[in-house]
Amino acid sequence: MILGIESSCDETAAAVVERGARTASSVVASQIATHARYGGVVPELASREHLRAIVPVVRAALAEAQISLADLDAIAVTSGPGLAGALLVGITYAKALAFASGLPLIAVNHLEGHIHAVLLEERQALGAGWAAGDEKLSGGDEAALALVVSGGHTHLYMARPTAGTWQYSLVGRTVDDAAGEAFDKVAKLLGLGYPGGPWIDALARFGNPKAVPFAFSQVKTKVHLEGRAPRTKAAKTAPIGKLDSRFLFSFSGIKTAVLRYVELHGMRAEAEGRHSRLYGEGRTANPPLTKEEALGLCPQGTLDLIASFQHAVVGDLMKKTFRAAEALGVRRILVTGGVAANGELRERFAAEAGRRGMRVAFPTLKLSTDNAAMIAAAAWPRFVAREFATEGLSADPSLALR
Repeated sequence: MILGIESSCDETAAAVVERGARTASSVVASQIATHARYGGVVPELASREHLRAIVPVVRAALAEAQISLADLDAIAVTSGPGLAGALLVGITYAKALAFASGLPLIAVNHLEGHIHAVLLEERQALGAGWAAGDEKLSGGDEAALALVVSGGHTHLYMARPTAGTWQYSLVGRTVDDAAGEAFDKVAKLLGLGYPGGPWIDALARFGNPKAVPFAFSQVKTKVHLEGRAPRTKAAKTAPIGKLDSRFLFSFSGIKTAVLRYVELHGMRAEAEGRHSRLYGEGRTANPPLTKEEALGLCPQGTLDLIASFQHAVVGDLMKKTFRAAEALGVRRILVTGGVAANGELRERFAAEAGRRGMRVAFPTLKLSTDNAAMIAAAAWPRFVAREFATEGLSADPSLALR
């Protein structure tokens, strides 16, 4: 029984998972209401909210699982990547809890957690058969290409089961903004508020996805940086220059294209008025009450723009993911992260995988966004291998996945 703790961004979460395969409890305290008025996550506010929520959330997870600390075998916590202050809240509490209870502590990469959100679904599907042997640490021992796509990440990893654990190699990534960030920024630009992904997804189905011809150009290798030392820690741990440019993503351009379209078509005032109606006086900290309320404030031109934007982003994610899968000879694809909850993305990925004779898997909607069950599930192979964290464990906001 492993207690997982997640606090990398704006969700304080705790969960108890047995043998990486059965979720005994999963509790998430969201900070959406806190950050909605600002149109995005404010790091300092996120850290304060984690401080406020971490103890009751862990207590709730233990109560929901109907166990006490004495029934646990280990504690797992997200060590990075993420917001430094937010990560430190979870890590500090997990270290204190592990020390006080004499339990081993397991550090988990947040990106690996998202991948194990899909594997957890596969393990749970095996049911009682899972307990047949510890050597079967996943729902399948076949290598997979994993697309982790969220508000902070857009990465492609080759995931291979090796000696009872998983090894990862970076295949592709975004060179600038994450796909989820583009969703949030476009939603904010159109007066829909934060988080933008669910509203873009809900409204896109009412627009024409071919109305605005957005296009993505091939990401070019940055020749002027060749031979120079990496300028950031992230560039050292996940160097873009060593990756195949065919598998690189870029979403800053489409954000700019939407901005230009809004300005050229005089949609700025309309967007500001919509935001005022949805988040105005008396409703500052709350999202729109219903999808229909937002829909009623969006003329057809705005709905067409939303649908075209989403269609283009999903298309780019599909094209490069399946291109990488073919190049690597992979027949299994895992799509995970907050953007994996997008309905159009799931439909189009599933259809394309079927057409190509490949298999694609997604986490449940509940496990797509940040949660602690995925952290506890990712910790299970490390627990079996006895890969425990040291007393010096600290937050690593740029932690790379290997």
